Amino acid sequence: MTVRLRLQRLGKPHRPYYRVVAIDQRAKRDGKPIEILGQYDAVPKEKVVTINKERAEYWLKQGAQPSQTVASVFKKAGIAI
Repeated sequence: MTVRLRLQRLGKPHRPYYRVVAIDQRAKRDGKPIEILGQYDAVPKEKVVTINKERAEYWLKQGAQPSQTVASVFKKAGIAI
């Protein structure tokens, strides 16, 4: 099982809200995650990012691959990839 760190879309139409999750690579975008690592709200002028750094670093050490978007979110949050 290959684990990916990616975004899971929530919210209303035209008002997206995302969770950063660890999920099986083969699962659907909104499938059941292994673990929820944080939140990302891209709509406000200042993007709101809340990440559990300890758990994100744990998954990266275990070999989980972040998506391109999650990698940029981690970079903004100060998490080394």
